[in-house]
Amino acid sequence: MEKIQVTCEMEVTLKMIGGKCKPLILESLISQGTQRFSQLMRQITQVSQRTLTNQLRELEKDGLICRTVYPQVPPRVEYSITPKGRSLETILELMCEWGEKNMDDRFELTNPQCGPEPGQP
Repeated sequence: MEKIQVTCEMEVTLKMIGGKCKPLILESLISQGTQRFSQLMRQITQVSQRTLTNQLRELEKDGLICRTVYPQVPPRVEYSITPKGRSLETILELMCEWGEKNMDDRFELTNPQCGPEPGQP
């Protein structure tokens, strides 16, 4: 297996969670639990099917999510968070808080993912 050279530890984190929608996928699986591809596609609206597929493959390769295929017709595939992926929960929460505090009028929030779960204060 070829090693990836990194200049510091922070770069390891960025390589694993950096991407168009990786933090959104991780946050969704942590907060909503196991989901199918179509559920993720509905939640992460600003991503193409191809990009979502690629990001899921990378997250699985990095051991942050688990992909389970059920042998049935049509095939059913579910994605869930691994303990390694769940260990990013605090980082993802801090990213949400930072984004909330630093959002200005250049941004329009169309699909809020951060904050309390529905029904919680």
